[in-house]
Amino acid sequence: MTTKLLHIDSAITGNASISRELTQRIVGHYASAEPGIEIQYLDLAAQTPSHLSADSLGFRLAPDSPQLSDAQRRENELTETLLQQFLDADIVVVGAPMYNFTIPSQLKAWIDRLAQAGRTFKYTENGAVGLAGGKRVIVASSRGGAYSTSEQGRALEHQESYLQTIFGFFGITDVQFVRAEGVNLGEEAKQGAMNEALGTITELTALAA
Repeated sequence: MTTKLLHIDSAITGNASISRELTQRIVGHYASAEPGIEIQYLDLAAQTPSHLSADSLGFRLAPDSPQLSDAQRRENELTETLLQQFLDADIVVVGAPMYNFTIPSQLKAWIDRLAQAGRTFKYTENGAVGLAGGKRVIVASSRGGAYSTSEQGRALEHQESYLQTIFGFFGITDVQFVRAEGVNLGEEAKQGAMNEALGTITELTALAA
């Protein structure tokens, strides 16, 4: 069966983006290891889903509900496309730069479309249970400063911690991070961070193979 990979970028900095370079490298490794792999690409900076609103919450009503407006039906179609694309993927590679201590709002808007009771999770008498397990998520994380090496830095970080939480809530237990941090702390720090990140990519994709 053909492996399906969903490649997502969210950085707004184009060719200057570290996270975009890292996701391209990760996907390239998978493509080389498995020539027949099916890859879909989603650039959330160029194709940003609208943030949650009364219209985009239309998915909480039945698709054939007479209460749905034309705008809600259009939003439902987009939501269903994004959700099914995510559910169909065996591997999801996410480019997630840190913006103001957390993820870009366009990446959050995409996640908000996925978070649907009965589709990616369900409520039970014992609490929520994820329904989207069985896939692997690799997050290419880029940060201008260093946050993983001190208690204070980790307290400020709501990027990787959020993604670990939300994908775990969806039932995904295989969530890996390729991190390049401190890239704005000088050229030497940036090069060291990139070398470490590239080494992590080689290790992760070798294990997958």
